[in-house]
Amino acid sequence: MLYLAFFYSTDSGKRAAVRGKKKMQNGAHGVAKEQPRLTLYIILTTAFLSLCFLLSLSSSFHSSPPYSGSNGIRPDPRLFPSSSKIAADTSPPSVAYLISGSSGDSRRILRLLFAAYHPRNRYLLHLDSLATQSERDRLALTVGDVPIFRAARNVDVVGRPDFAYRRGSSPMASTLHGASILLRLSGAWDWFVDLSVDEYPLVTQDELLHILSYLPKDLNFVNHTSYIGWKESRRLKPVIVDPGLYLVEKTDMFFASQKRELPKAFKLFSGPSFSILSRSFIEHCVLGTDNFPRTLLMYLSNTPASLSNYFPTILCNSNLFKKTIINNNLLYQASNDTSKERRHQLDSKEFTEMVESGAAFARVSTFDDAVLDRIDHELLGRAHGEVVPGGWCLGDSGDNRSLCSVWGDSGILRPGSGSERLERRIVELLSNDWFRLHQCIAE
Repeated sequence: MLYLAFFYSTDSGKRAAVRGKKKMQNGAHGVAKEQPRLTLYIILTTAFLSLCFLLSLSSSFHSSPPYSGSNGIRPDPRLFPSSSKIAADTSPPSVAYLISGSSGDSRRILRLLFAAYHPRNRYLLHLDSLATQSERDRLALTVGDVPIFRAARNVDVVGRPDFAYRRGSSPMASTLHGASILLRLSGAWDWFVDLSVDEYPLVTQDELLHILSYLPKDLNFVNHTSYIGWKESRRLKPVIVDPGLYLVEKTDMFFASQKRELPKAFKLFSGPSFSILSRSFIEHCVLGTDNFPRTLLMYLSNTPASLSNYFPTILCNSNLFKKTIINNNLLYQASNDTSKERRHQLDSKEFTEMVESGAAFARVSTFDDAVLDRIDHELLGRAHGEVVPGGWCLGDSGDNRSLCSVWGDSGILRPGSGSERLERRIVELLSNDWFRLHQCIAE
């Protein structure tokens, strides 16, 4: 586990670079006096070496080894017994999770991490700047004390946080920041999921990875529509300044008196912020040579609802990715779920409806702990304070210790009934060309 604040200690490197630069300048000046022809040779040599250095950096970024620890130490070989290319091609996929929360959310972040954990996946935990540094430190220490997290070396904590309002462009900036860190940490994951503490899994990771292993790795599960309606006047035309981008403390959003017209160079699409995105699409947004993701980023930087428009608009305006989108994000949200509603207990009918929806995740912002306990017990098979058991857990059920206190090959999956529910949902979405008929429809 790496506490990511350490990525930013560069002052000593800068001082060394300045001293080196001064020495090179003095040396070049002396050579210029004695042998003018050598000056051009020195400049060309320096430029060539600099170019080689930049190319080596680029190469090392794109060829990061699979399942390597974030500080270069490889994980327990019992979890990944084979590193051959044949084994890699036939092994289950993996998911990169960005799990975010705010002040007082450490307990919920840890519970969500335990519920969604699998050694093959990658996890980045982010407490925004409203949380205290001591809360962030305690979260990192707690993660470091869990044996399986230390063995798999796949859970990291952001040490220098972002601040994200629910409205504005700071949520979009925070998500892209987390995605770029996950790209840098590992080259092995296949899908990206931005989870907040308001979401919770309805299937085990063995079940999710089992179903994903049968799907093309370029699919993107994103609810989207081009119908703007009331959002045009409230979320797209207003011009705002998000203080989360430049202030430390929380202040009111600044709204300009004037409004702007909708863009004509591209078509806007919107949808819920939750989505399951392919690695190739995340690389397109963060590292791609197409400038449209950056153009849209600039346009939405002064928009009240940026994150809900960013990914759907890029997908549907790209010839490369518009055919990979499925108009369903596999998230269950109760029809009466509103941010102002108090937490409540689901009755049997509502719980059954949620389970039979075939969703992989649920929005649980209005659910009390008793509902989460029921999900843990009936759907995930998870005990309090433990990760969800999977095929990699080799412990004895009769032992007092956890089933996952002894582990083996993480490539072994043991899906249960949740995979059947999720399979039915995926088949419905892909059958009769449904997903093609609902891709990026201009309304």
